[in-house]
Amino acid sequence: MHSLNLGILAHVDAGKTSLTERLLHTVGIIDEIGSVDDGSTQTDSLALERQRGITIKSAVVSFEIDDVTVNLIDTPGHPDFIAEVERVLSVLDGAVLVISAVEGVQAQTRVLMRTLRRLRIPTLVFVNKIDRRGADTDRVLRGVAERLTPAIVPMGTARGLGTRDARTVPHAGFTTGMLDVLSAHDDDLLTSYVEDGTVPYTRLRAALAEQTGRSLVHPVFFGSAMTGAGVDALVSGIRELLPAAAGHPAGPVSGTVFKVERGPAGEKIAYARLFSGTVRTRDVLTFGDFSDPGDTGDSGDSGDAGGDGGRGGGRRQGKVTAVSVFERGAARPRTSVAAGRIGKLWGLGDIRIGDTVGVPREHVEEFSHTRPAGRHHFSPPTLETVVDPARPTDRGALHTALTQLAEQDPLIDLRHDPVRREISVSLYGEVQKEVVQATLADEFGLDVGFRETTTICVERPAGSGEAVEFNGKDANPFLATVGLRVDPAPAGAGVRFRLEVELGGMPYAFFKAVEDTVREALGQGIHGWQVTDCTVTMTHSGYSPRQSHAHQGFDKSMSSTGADFRGLTPLVLMAALRQAGTRVYEPMHRFRLEAPADTLGALLPALAALRAVPRTTRTHGTACVLEGAVPAARVHELEQRLPGLTSGEGELEAAFDHYAPVGRGAVPERPRTDHNPLNRKEYLLNVTRRVGG
Repeated sequence: MHSLNLGILAHVDAGKTSLTERLLHTVGIIDEIGSVDDGSTQTDSLALERQRGITIKSAVVSFEIDDVTVNLIDTPGHPDFIAEVERVLSVLDGAVLVISAVEGVQAQTRVLMRTLRRLRIPTLVFVNKIDRRGADTDRVLRGVAERLTPAIVPMGTARGLGTRDARTVPHAGFTTGMLDVLSAHDDDLLTSYVEDGTVPYTRLRAALAEQTGRSLVHPVFFGSAMTGAGVDALVSGIRELLPAAAGHPAGPVSGTVFKVERGPAGEKIAYARLFSGTVRTRDVLTFGDFSDPGDTGDSGDSGDAGGDGGRGGGRRQGKVTAVSVFERGAARPRTSVAAGRIGKLWGLGDIRIGDTVGVPREHVEEFSHTRPAGRHHFSPPTLETVVDPARPTDRGALHTALTQLAEQDPLIDLRHDPVRREISVSLYGEVQKEVVQATLADEFGLDVGFRETTTICVERPAGSGEAVEFNGKDANPFLATVGLRVDPAPAGAGVRFRLEVELGGMPYAFFKAVEDTVREALGQGIHGWQVTDCTVTMTHSGYSPRQSHAHQGFDKSMSSTGADFRGLTPLVLMAALRQAGTRVYEPMHRFRLEAPADTLGALLPALAALRAVPRTTRTHGTACVLEGAVPAARVHELEQRLPGLTSGEGELEAAFDHYAPVGRGAVPERPRTDHNPLNRKEYLLNVTRRVGG
């Protein structure tokens, strides 16, 4: 039996979860279809999901179509939860992109389709809600061709649009439209048509499956999740057109963790997709960050000290104590999970979302030419807010609770300021505040509030700078010599650490302590923002060898320890950064704004006031389309003002695009949460106590 890991993706309210319910009913997994409005669906299990009628966390259910076991993953549609969608993409064999027949292509639809095409994930399109008033499949098809991709193949037509009797009529034979799209990638099809005047439908269907599997074309189905119209045709399309999962159960273990939750006893449960091999109960697994998204530099060049990258932790091990595999609608206890399947693993206490289990996927032959599984495909969070407990005595419990939430969503990026006793979390949007607030209340009994949302900037070196402190000289209280040079790197390069000193010149643990501390210290630059896109080179090193007195053992006061290098490195790094200088960059969103042409006179001054820069302006008919860039900090205000500026007819699509230098006003500063190595006296007062204690 083959496996297929299938994602259901869509703009919010397009009907994803309803389609999931209908699919489960069609294949016989459930007897009664749940309602999003009533909060009775299979995949929306969180209380807040049922209350709001939206999907927040991805959920997995399983069913069979003939000889194919489908693991269906329902994903969030709201852009605030795009990180959850990102994690699902790393485990998919295929996807169904749902579009409303009424609203058509929307902002999030475009974001998702761009990513699906870039990652070459085979995708079917399902135009939902043909029974709703205002449904217009011809308009939707034009929108898909113009705004998503022209490589689409309608698999039928819809009749009775906008009524409860709406139905679909599948194409059962040759169509010139199908031939036109498929022949663009298959010259033999066109030759056969020219010579014979037709092409057998069986051959067209085989070419369609082959090209769909290569993500060259996208079949389009019509239907209604509410009435079930067209769903049988979609089920057949999933079975016939999407490729089965690859991978050999007897191969080396390789998998990706895309979700982590905690069980009733607080134990971690990892959701893992296996690309190769078999994981059994009592197996000892190696897992960790094999491709750190925060460091795209190659750490394998000659002279590099290596290391585990931005998040830290490197490779870890754990023993699997229990396994469940998704079958017939639910996760069922089993003794093993094999390649191509999704399993829940217990016992891996240090496991984290994004971890590679076993060897990286690209090291397995079948996947050697695919993208690395651990990379980020969507934008980073660009907003943050301080979380305040209603009761000051709950601060400790709040930190513990948010730490657990960060395990389930690493992009929350928890920041703790011990001086101000404040905890900050990263966000994609305001809806996430409600989710965090409700989760803390429901699961941890904590009542919290939020301060004003602020923008997350980054720092980049403006030039090169270097500094060095020698062991036993220049009032250096640490038994260590550290020299560092900071050089700028291209945008998107991340952070790279290199050596210009002999790796054998001192114990490797000291080099590792310097590298780890460099990466940690770069979390707060001259202005308090994370420093990125730079190369840090260690230019000097030295230590005091192990000393001991007779019969008294190791003398810490005369011998270097890792603490000496961890203590000295931030001082040297900040001195080098000061010499290099840094610039603060703010996140910029690309935007596409469509509105009536007669509102352009009001729109342009408003955009200028928000520091939005239109790069292209075009009109078609009575509408105008503006595309350009706007600071992330002003997107929410633009969304609020748009209805009034466009008589309620404006449509805005905005997504993170790049970081740009802050060019106006004072440079934004971020409060420091470290011991402030920019102030040597203050820093040493705090740190040397720890070193000498």
